[in-house]
Amino acid sequence: MDIFETRESEVRSYCRSWPAVFERAQGSMVHSEDGTAYLDFFSGAGALNYGHNNPALLEPLLEYLRSGAIVHSLDMKTPAKREFLQTFEELILKPRNLDYKVMFPGPTGTNTVEAALKLARKITGRQHILSFTNAFHGMTLGSLSVTGNSMKRKGAGIPLTNSSKIPYDDYFDGETADFLWLERVLEDSGSGVDKPAAVIVETVQGEGGLNAARASWLRGLSELCKKHEILLIVDDVQAGCGRTGTFFSFEEAGITPDIVCVSKSISGYGLPMALTLFRRDLDAWTPGEHNGTFRGHNPAFVTATAALKTYWADGKFQQQVGARIVQLHEGLERIAASVEGASVRGRGLLAGVVFPDPDTAGKIAAAAFDRGLLVETSGPESEVVKVMPALTITADELDRGLDILVEATNAVAGTRELAGAL
Repeated sequence: MDIFETRESEVRSYCRSWPAVFERAQGSMVHSEDGTAYLDFFSGAGALNYGHNNPALLEPLLEYLRSGAIVHSLDMKTPAKREFLQTFEELILKPRNLDYKVMFPGPTGTNTVEAALKLARKITGRQHILSFTNAFHGMTLGSLSVTGNSMKRKGAGIPLTNSSKIPYDDYFDGETADFLWLERVLEDSGSGVDKPAAVIVETVQGEGGLNAARASWLRGLSELCKKHEILLIVDDVQAGCGRTGTFFSFEEAGITPDIVCVSKSISGYGLPMALTLFRRDLDAWTPGEHNGTFRGHNPAFVTATAALKTYWADGKFQQQVGARIVQLHEGLERIAASVEGASVRGRGLLAGVVFPDPDTAGKIAAAAFDRGLLVETSGPESEVVKVMPALTITADELDRGLDILVEATNAVAGTRELAGAL
């Protein structure tokens, strides 16, 4: 027994699947203290889109820290915050014709979701929020209320109210009119269903099984919300910052959400940072009405600015990511084809393979770890092998990781076939 076992809470999870002591990392490689090297197809659950200890971000960070500049500033003005806001405006918002105000709600994904829900209720004067089957939006009470996972919801200890779940894209048969029920009850004054303040959606459900909404479905949702004056919130915490191939995951659908939640890789370096973006006319906050001690984390502003300038100043990086996306999906299709009933899910570099036997994905992830690959599972029954490499991964590294995943899949499938034959 060691200190992790004797002192740390039972709530710990990732270390149970990966029982190594990780000591150092660079790019897409992570090394444990016993010298074992692992290829990282996890990327800090999406917080390390540009890899570990990226020198383009590390050097500006070290220079800033050595300079004696402000580290903690609440919401006060600093040169680091100014440069981030200017860079974000010039490289991200303006090229996409987005005129969002930027709020720093606190440093994590659940903080930005909580701020979005609170703002939607404040603006509309309505309490109810609609979210989707298999959604995941965070672990604090407001975020949990719009999350679908029953195990995580039980941890709240109290009823999670003022929200309802509606079917995500292809929840039924892919043919049912997706918004037929919602349209009907919103138009029927006798339905007994109150008009919601907002609908919150992930374009790809990272924790919920890598379900990816069609662009047409997202456009239909956006149009429905506009028609009924319901605010549309896109939770881009995991799918954003380039993971689906464009900076925001909703760009492909051609929609403009009213509110956007961003976190994880916005700092670029794995430092805590989150943004809540919203239409200029929705900025109804009074000073201090929503705040937080760590919303002015200047080292994160520095690395976020460096990430935007290094990777998003032109279209070259997006083209490079596009090539890795094609490579990944071709590899996943080969893996899915090797197991009867398996199929590929997800979009961009947030993708994976779902297996008909829910136990298969976990066994494959464990076999991959034994072979030097970090890959997790997703879905309500952990039935999906979830692949989330760094956007900066090389073609060779991606091929090597896919080869390991093939070996792990064959090992698990082979074992199951042998057991069946016996």
